[in-house]
Amino acid sequence: MAKKKNEEVAGVAACLLADSYTLYLKTHNYHWNVTGPMFTTLHTLFETQYTELATAVDLIAERIRALGERAPGSYAEFSKLSKVKDATGTPKAEKMIRDLVADNQAVADSARDLVAAAEAAGDDATADLGVQRIEVADKNAWMLRSHLE
Repeated sequence: MAKKKNEEVAGVAACLLADSYTLYLKTHNYHWNVTGPMFTTLHTLFETQYTELATAVDLIAERIRALGERAPGSYAEFSKLSKVKDATGTPKAEKMIRDLVADNQAVADSARDLVAAAEAAGDDATADLGVQRIEVADKNAWMLRSHLE
């Protein structure tokens, strides 16, 4: 792939990385601070989700590096790139769930952007990574939404 195409795809991947890392941090925060009658269920679910995200951010960053670009890796960079925003305070469990549903949907949207950019560049490996991230984010959002029904 041409250098310019790699830069473009890596730029979109950097946004997915920032969204995913911010969601990782927020989910971990909620894991630590959730309370209420759904405590055990949510504490466990949040742990499952943040653990998966920890692996995912590494895969995304390594893909950016494989494209020959620098992977962003600071809170300052992530805050500029991410659509997912940090949590402040300690919301009630239901608000945590709603936040994480929306944030997983934002990550899925970022992954869709990555698939589109990668396919336009003829980069099947990065497109595949994006598809995998869509699948996980959609599943996580569904599992979280199920707690609101």
